[in-house]
Amino acid sequence: MAEGKKIQGTIAKISGPLVVAKGMLGARMFDVVRVGAAGLVGEIIELRDDTASVQVYEETSGLKPGEIVVDTDAALSVELGPGLIEQFYDGIQRPLESIESVANSPYITRGISVPAISRTKKWDFVPSVGTGVSVESGDILGTVRETVLVEHRIMVPPGLSGTVESIRGGSFTVEETVAVVKDAKGAKHEIALMSRWPVRKPRPVAKRLPPVVPLSTGQRVVDLFFPIARGGTACVPGPFGSGKTVIQHQLAKWADAEIVVYIGCGERGNEMTDVLLEFPELEDPRSGQPLMKRTLLIANTSNMPVAAREASIYTGITIAEYFRDMGYSVALMADSTSRWAEALREMSGRLEEMPGEEGYPAYLGTRMASFYERAGRAICLGKDGREGAVSVIGAVSPPGGDLSEPVTQNTLRVAKVFWGLDAQLAYQRHFPAINWLTSYSLYAETLGEYWDNEYDGEWSEMRVQAMSLLEEEDQLKEIVRLVGIDALSKEERVVMETSKSIREDFLHQNSFHEIDTYASMDKQVKMLRNILAFHRHGMQALERGALLRDLIASPIREEIARMRYVEESNLSQLDELETRIGEELGRLAAAGGEEDVA
Repeated sequence: MAEGKKIQGTIAKISGPLVVAKGMLGARMFDVVRVGAAGLVGEIIELRDDTASVQVYEETSGLKPGEIVVDTDAALSVELGPGLIEQFYDGIQRPLESIESVANSPYITRGISVPAISRTKKWDFVPSVGTGVSVESGDILGTVRETVLVEHRIMVPPGLSGTVESIRGGSFTVEETVAVVKDAKGAKHEIALMSRWPVRKPRPVAKRLPPVVPLSTGQRVVDLFFPIARGGTACVPGPFGSGKTVIQHQLAKWADAEIVVYIGCGERGNEMTDVLLEFPELEDPRSGQPLMKRTLLIANTSNMPVAAREASIYTGITIAEYFRDMGYSVALMADSTSRWAEALREMSGRLEEMPGEEGYPAYLGTRMASFYERAGRAICLGKDGREGAVSVIGAVSPPGGDLSEPVTQNTLRVAKVFWGLDAQLAYQRHFPAINWLTSYSLYAETLGEYWDNEYDGEWSEMRVQAMSLLEEEDQLKEIVRLVGIDALSKEERVVMETSKSIREDFLHQNSFHEIDTYASMDKQVKMLRNILAFHRHGMQALERGALLRDLIASPIREEIARMRYVEESNLSQLDELETRIGEELGRLAAAGGEEDVA
């Protein structure tokens, strides 16, 4: 093939989003191709001799055999540079607002090509290094103020090192050269504000770090019971209506992350519409600015071409890695990976591959692992040794809430945190509807060491005690169902009352209440400490002769129930409450003892 000549084939067969093209000898796996007269975007997913199987990321109706398929000789890549934040992209990084203005239509025109980042907007670039400075991969050459919350750092591309021959500040478009780096061989490399990166290739880091730092979310059931580490992975499986989307919205708003990447992967159009309408109105609680000033949305709804679901997952994780490389902590929400798995199943079926369990491809687990393993906390490339992290929270939508199905099981093998949503809790209006008896966190022990250093060893002890009470309550409920509550001893009744307080006053959290929507770890520890103090003093009061009915009817319990509405600036009230709990239950014990004597 002559240099510069594109490989061209012709369509031999069309099967939904799968197009089989002949005459593609010399093409490579995962090359992007343009299909048909409309130039539809596709990606080669199988090669046999001169026959290429292409998954097309746009609607294929109207295509016919004999139309031309052109190999672009490039892998599916994303554009990385200033202008990413606040964008709404589709699965292959086409900006939806730009498409609407260019096409003059609310629908995505087939074959439309719109740059992911504006080529006309100018950005103010401020150099961080001077001419003649020696730089290596990942070093920061300068910064651009992308939004009021995000400083975009322009880095030396991976694989390049040398000396800065020239660098200039000023106002530039993303394609203009801002610096020239000369490598050891004397070759000169022009660096612009924008770069590209293939989505299926993980971006390199200098060193991976262990998950020993918590990602605080402000959600009590998460932070204290089933915590996630910064750079960790979590899955949120649950049936329809159990609150997966609400939890992801809460995490996006309150998680201790500087950048949020939200991927709507194959979710229903109305749910994604809610996200697109609500996120611009959400306020970032830490800065008071709109949450979109540090958020990027990828909208890929269920009525969009099924193959684009896979692209949206890889697009999102690559952009997240890019911001991680700048030294940011990034939270990535994927809602939901089940839709991606369904796309894999459909494409595998059209390729006539041997199916695995429930028709999913045999490589389902490998594909899911390759996505989740790109999460992590790391020392980024560059001499400054900055630290960045990508934390991945993936929602899973098992049919009918059946957690034994392949997508959930394969996700559980790689994700370290399992927040199992319970439809029954959701029907009882208990949110977040995370079932405390089935959920788990493999980070709990490691993060327990972190929090024990902060709270003098108390964190792990309280967590274990609270979990034990809830498990004991579950066993006692069986007795109550069979023979009634009168069969329980006084001590067991106190266990039931304490567990009820843990469930209703601690684990239950109102995301729509301005105070209860978020709780710092200080507040969480003080709240749980007070509930357990009630249990401890209550047991002591019973031993000293206090009446059970007085204990249950004590007015101090109402104050415990109102702890969630104490503002973060008034947490000293919770310390005072702990003292009053001891005094009140001590008084009941003394009164009970006097009655016994009488």
